Amino acid sequence: MKANYLFLFLATIVFHSCSTVPVTGRKQLKLLPSSQMHSMSATEYDNFLSQNPPMSASNPKANNLKEIGAGIAAATEKYLNENGHKGLVDDFDWTFNLIDDPTLNAWCMPGGRVVFYTGILPVCKNNNGIAAVMGHEVAHAVARHGNERMSQQLALQGAGMSLSVLLQEEPQLTHDLALQAFGMGSQFGVLAYSRKHESEADKMGLIFMAMAGYDPREAVKVWERMSELGGQQPPEFLSTHPSHETRIDDLNAFMDEALKYYQPTN
Repeated sequence: MKANYLFLFLATIVFHSCSTVPVTGRKQLKLLPSSQMHSMSATEYDNFLSQNPPMSASNPKANNLKEIGAGIAAATEKYLNENGHKGLVDDFDWTFNLIDDPTLNAWCMPGGRVVFYTGILPVCKNNNGIAAVMGHEVAHAVARHGNERMSQQLALQGAGMSLSVLLQEEPQLTHDLALQAFGMGSQFGVLAYSRKHESEADKMGLIFMAMAGYDPREAVKVWERMSELGGQQPPEFLSTHPSHETRIDDLNAFMDEALKYYQPTN
């Protein structure tokens, strides 16, 4: 009898923790409150910036990044409001910073906190390329991929403890899990699961950048340039991503849908 009650209890939690990812319509399980995720994200983001001071907004590259980010954020909110997800990012604190570092990397933490490294700008090449990477990273946050990763990792490594208990009893483990879940660590958790997230973020990102007035076809060119880096040790940014060929094929397959939202600004 107790087992039956436990099953019903767990089933209820799962039922009420399910939501739908914008654009793809995938059902997902999120066990952690967004407020808790955003609080952890803000702390980790501030810690990161304290150790890696961002370039001043007066710097042309940093200012350009902020402008592109703001445009992507506005387009994202517009898409969500018009497609059944109104208010989904009302609690986001959109922030865009550029770090002077040769690392080929970019990420967006829960709550819309973005970091680009100068090392990825040559691969982006132009504003459309920056928007392609920006749209992809923003999509991770909008789709709550960090929450999914954190929920999964808590189940695997936290022995079923709640996040609040784990924070008290295993602060270092919680910190490490957060970095992985937020895409800041060298390992993002279960690779197949992460690749699913990457492919999902690609599709969402194409629409977000297109609605912001950036040509989504440039995303394919960005990944072609990434592919040309072959022969080197795969950079951290690509460590759990789909292969270049698969990604490019998938982007091209979704391009007609993305182009429906594209309205050039000039």
